[in-house]
Amino acid sequence: MQNETLRPEATPSALSNFSPVVDPGKMHHAPGTLVDKYGRRITYVRLSITDRCDFRCTYCMSEEMTFLPRHEVMSLEECLRVASVFVGLGVSKLRITGGEPLVRKEAMWLIERLGALPGLDNLVMTTNGSQLTRYAAPLKAAGVKRINISLDTLKADRFKSITRIGDLSKVIKGIEAAQAAGFKRTKLNAVMMRGINDDEFVDLVQFAVDRELDISFIEEMPLGDIHGRNGTYISSEENRELLAHRFELIPSSEDSGGPARYWRIPGSESRIGFISPHSHNFCDTCNRVRITAKGELYPCLGQNDALHLLPTLREFPDDDAPLRQAIMDSMGIKPFGHDFTQQMDAPQVVRFMSMTGG
Repeated sequence: MQNETLRPEATPSALSNFSPVVDPGKMHHAPGTLVDKYGRRITYVRLSITDRCDFRCTYCMSEEMTFLPRHEVMSLEECLRVASVFVGLGVSKLRITGGEPLVRKEAMWLIERLGALPGLDNLVMTTNGSQLTRYAAPLKAAGVKRINISLDTLKADRFKSITRIGDLSKVIKGIEAAQAAGFKRTKLNAVMMRGINDDEFVDLVQFAVDRELDISFIEEMPLGDIHGRNGTYISSEENRELLAHRFELIPSSEDSGGPARYWRIPGSESRIGFISPHSHNFCDTCNRVRITAKGELYPCLGQNDALHLLPTLREFPDDDAPLRQAIMDSMGIKPFGHDFTQQMDAPQVVRFMSMTGG
């Protein structure tokens, strides 16, 4: 396969401005693993392979998005190199994201190779579901363990309004295709929006329970220049109180390796999760970093600090040692946490979610 990205003239790595701050003598982790300055081991990477999507969800993108030119996006080979180095540093869980990852040309080429990486125990994907009728079976065969599917509403007209151009029937068929392919613990992700989909939370849970799916409700995050969030924000606690009128929710200690906190409904296999970046900050146990499609390493979703890996990738195309060192050094700028509380309509983080990776 030909490399998809022309190699520009190399520029100095942003990593040269940083140095490791972890004192190995104070940590109790195996040598060669990623540990930040607060002693948290990084075992989970969210890797975006495209900023493009076949939807235009209102909380994720502006209506008129400007997408990255091709030469600024990591090639699939570069994505594979980055993932391989992270796995060599002890990362055991890799989530493929976008944009919509399955609109990336030849995405399966990459996913098949990621599925074969020794030491990668958990290859998972977040998708909008629109392409799963075509790709669910190949994803399963490639070694993808689980799929998260974004679904904020069960009403076709409302779905079209939220996604601007999406077709709900394609997503429902995609969910069915994932189940037919043998995926277990498929999870729906629903962003909670007051006045938009808050009248459907019970219906969404019932939809998941009837199909033995998991579902996580996500507090809206202040990413990108999107106004009006002060009026649409709903906390996880408010939703749980609403759901408690219909379902018995039992707290669970289960951990999927991410930020969701789970509840169980007696007699059901479904897990009901809540991801609460505002109301219940989960930063103290953060075990993850994000890589954008243009090779930016964001140690924290809620901060602007990033290290640019693409210059290093292209300056040293045949030597992974500088890339490995850059990733290890990046642990020095991972903050203890974010503060979304005061950012709703004037976010400090102005990049859109689709640019960071879902």
